[in-house]
Amino acid sequence: MKWKGWKRIPLLISDTAGNTATKEVMAIAPLIISASRSTDIPAFYSDWFMARLAAGYLQWKSPFGGTPLYVSFSKARVFVFWSKNPAPFFHHLDTINDLGYGSFFLFTLNEYEREGLEPNVPPVDERVATFIRLSRRIGKGRVAWRYDPLVLSDQISVDNLLCKVRRIGNQIHPFTTRLIISFVDISRYGKVQQNLKKLGLSGVREFTDDEETEFCEGLVSLNKRWGLSISACGERRDLSKYGIMRGRCIDRDMMMREFAGDRILMEFLQAGEHTIISEVAARHLKDPGQRNTCGCVVSKDIGQYSTCMHLCAYCYANSFPTGVCKRYTRYLSDARKGIFHETILD
Repeated sequence: MKWKGWKRIPLLISDTAGNTATKEVMAIAPLIISASRSTDIPAFYSDWFMARLAAGYLQWKSPFGGTPLYVSFSKARVFVFWSKNPAPFFHHLDTINDLGYGSFFLFTLNEYEREGLEPNVPPVDERVATFIRLSRRIGKGRVAWRYDPLVLSDQISVDNLLCKVRRIGNQIHPFTTRLIISFVDISRYGKVQQNLKKLGLSGVREFTDDEETEFCEGLVSLNKRWGLSISACGERRDLSKYGIMRGRCIDRDMMMREFAGDRILMEFLQAGEHTIISEVAARHLKDPGQRNTCGCVVSKDIGQYSTCMHLCAYCYANSFPTGVCKRYTRYLSDARKGIFHETILD
């Protein structure tokens, strides 16, 4: 049995056309909201997020065209924050908690400073410190470490990459329970290839099967000290012989542990049947909007493509850096005036 979609409810919103004070639209009302695979909301759009949360809804526009979709927060139980720098969001954490929402963070913490692959992220030592601060504040079970993507290049060998992972892991392993890895995927995304070429980074490449095996063996050795649960996001190969499971970034079992006191969420995660076995529930709740290899529980992502100012060279969600910069400048101009549109960018 596949996921049939979020419940739709009537939503009363301001009529921006000015014909009447309000109008009624239909909106989906998800329990789990992803913020966001498409852009770094905690780093760049935290004020927009909080403004929309106060308004009770937002509008989401598909990157593939189609009718805009209204999203209501009225039934939301958990927010999943994806970020490379959640520090700007810290002052909102108490508000999220006080409003009764659960939340957890998928914190991407890579080290590609020398190679220039992530030009606008803070220095790695600063991000490590942010990771530790966040874990101490909300609990290590609610902060997962993502090393995403794993990249090879003329400058980065498998050994070099394992050294990068080791330096970070040795510092943060007491502050998380999960490591999620993802091997870079370049061939599928033409715009990624174009951006890498424009930046003079043509040596960046995907792993061969042998290199992937070498990396996994090295990672398993490192994890003997760390004791983390390791999974691979979107990976076609079965890596279970290395102790690396298929990725479930938005993980049902984790939410069952961390938010056990939320009765509504628990009923949803058990697919409405308290006696149902976890494997059946997991299949029913698999997010149909993600790749077949993705094991994430269904959620509604609220981000927009081509809005992330980290401008990472390997990112599939940004088309052209100049356009992203123009959009973000416009967003900041509106934000200074207290204007936060229904979408990140109107």
